[in-house]
Amino acid sequence: MSRDMQMQKETEKNPYGKFLPENLGLILLAPMFLMLLFTVSILYQLEPECIFYITSLFLILWGIAVCVQYRMLCKKVRQQEKELEEAQGSKREESLRWQELQEKQDFFALWAHQIKTPIAALNLLLQEEKQDTAVCRQELFKIESYVEMALNYLRFEEMSNDLVLERNSLEQLVRQVVKKYAAIFIYNHISVQLEHLDYTVLTDEKWFCFVLEQILSNALKYTKQGSVNISAEETEKGLKVLVCDTGIGIKSEDLPRIFEKGFTGYNGRMDKKASGLGLYLCKGVCEKLGHGIRVTSKEGKGTTVILTLQCEKVQPEDLTKM
Repeated sequence: MSRDMQMQKETEKNPYGKFLPENLGLILLAPMFLMLLFTVSILYQLEPECIFYITSLFLILWGIAVCVQYRMLCKKVRQQEKELEEAQGSKREESLRWQELQEKQDFFALWAHQIKTPIAALNLLLQEEKQDTAVCRQELFKIESYVEMALNYLRFEEMSNDLVLERNSLEQLVRQVVKKYAAIFIYNHISVQLEHLDYTVLTDEKWFCFVLEQILSNALKYTKQGSVNISAEETEKGLKVLVCDTGIGIKSEDLPRIFEKGFTGYNGRMDKKASGLGLYLCKGVCEKLGHGIRVTSKEGKGTTVILTLQCEKVQPEDLTKM
């Protein structure tokens, strides 16, 4: 590397280092003037007092000139730093916008691929001479669920402005969601059990129900027979809401990644029913609601989703007010 290039890099790191090379003439003016004054004073035998006044006046003017030049450099450097920060900020914003756009594109690519399955199934069913109404309703329900997921994904970015945190009856919220999936429970011969849900929880009704819907949807997808149990229990950290199924379970190596966007795991890929979007959205919603969410599972035995919320035990006198 040449010496000039090295000096240029050092100057870029320390912009105030430009002051000396850019004002070299002004800096050298002082010693040159003093040498000239010294020579003139010897030749013309100037009085010491005269030399003192001339020197003082020159140094004052020279000092003012140096200060002015330095202040101008400081102002220039600050302006350059401000412009650089604005340019970097604009670049960061553009990068974030591009990332958000890419995420939306990825989401809808996954979503479009996923919604094709029930649409294709419904199309085949409608082509049959004798349609199975129950199966048609199931496929329509899946399409409706995917549409709701897409709408909630779009609302997710503005979720903070949409939150209404209120005291809600946990049992009523759970029953509301279970009722929505009742036809699928009946058709698949899967029983549902609700236990110890007499609590009041601080949450947003719409978004909490969305989380429960995604959890129940997954439970129904991967439970061929048996039951889904929804219960609650108090702990030191808050109220645990447990959704347990007797489905095929999740491989242990897949568990750490189940909340990643687009991750379907081994069972999801084999069954071709997973979009990798439901649990990702559940995690994001729970974080904004201040709820905890985690999953335990044993392959071949079932999965348990655990939600952690703030709660109050419902008193007998409160039941009459609900």
